[in-house]
Amino acid sequence: MITMVTALVLGIGGYAVFQHAKPFLLGNGCQATVSGQVIPLDSQQAAIAATIAGVGYRRRVPTAAVTVAYAAALQESHLHNVDYGDRDSVGIFQQRPSQGWGTPSQLMDPVYATTKFFAALVKVPGYQSMPVYRAAQAVQRSADGAAYGQYDQVAGMLSAAFTGDASRAVSCWYTPDANRPAQFAAAMSQLTLTFGKLGSRRATVDPAGEPVATEAAARDLTVRVPRPRTGWAVATWSVAHASTYGIRQVRYAGYEWHAASGEQGWRRDADAPVSGVELG
Repeated sequence: MITMVTALVLGIGGYAVFQHAKPFLLGNGCQATVSGQVIPLDSQQAAIAATIAGVGYRRRVPTAAVTVAYAAALQESHLHNVDYGDRDSVGIFQQRPSQGWGTPSQLMDPVYATTKFFAALVKVPGYQSMPVYRAAQAVQRSADGAAYGQYDQVAGMLSAAFTGDASRAVSCWYTPDANRPAQFAAAMSQLTLTFGKLGSRRATVDPAGEPVATEAAARDLTVRVPRPRTGWAVATWSVAHASTYGIRQVRYAGYEWHAASGEQGWRRDADAPVSGVELG
């Protein structure tokens, strides 16, 4: 049975992690499904979660580090990129320019903010074996470090979903604009900033089998991936950022996702490639 995670109750009392019982099925929305638990996410939460996982891949940190980052971001901003906070705190981790994390504009870039978070985390001795809240507090140094512990469970589930440990775990939906072409070059540029260098190729024929005039006119993009776990992390990033770049379809490893029916999840597609993630 699939159940919807609407709140995470730990310790004395409870703490609402997500406020919506069912995520935005009539508009834009996303959800992560792990071990029968469905976590509703808005589009920005999913995009930030995918970015954190992608930066973790580029930084070559273990899944445990990604879990710590999610716990910190959930506590600090509920996985939103906010331009305000306590004193001069900004961004997904509420990092403070006055404490040397970077400029406000840098910290409002989730890739930069996450890179700085992981750089600090890997310097914490034994962080992989300590409780998540202690590892998060060692980086954040907040007034109440125990608060990060409220997010242990949901952070672990998000790690499995967005790092590719669980395949087909994230789905999003939005209504594509028929007059807006997909921005494949911009998507690939951001994928590279997030994950590091990934090979890619553009289609050389259009859906009717005719040669395209230029690479920019290509109707799809294939991102080469070295292994299935990376492939699912890239596919998940692409789904989570689909509305930003006008991506309508993602195909990988025998499955496909469509924007307009994304709430139905991934569907079988025997022809979906295994050596690369195809964006259409």
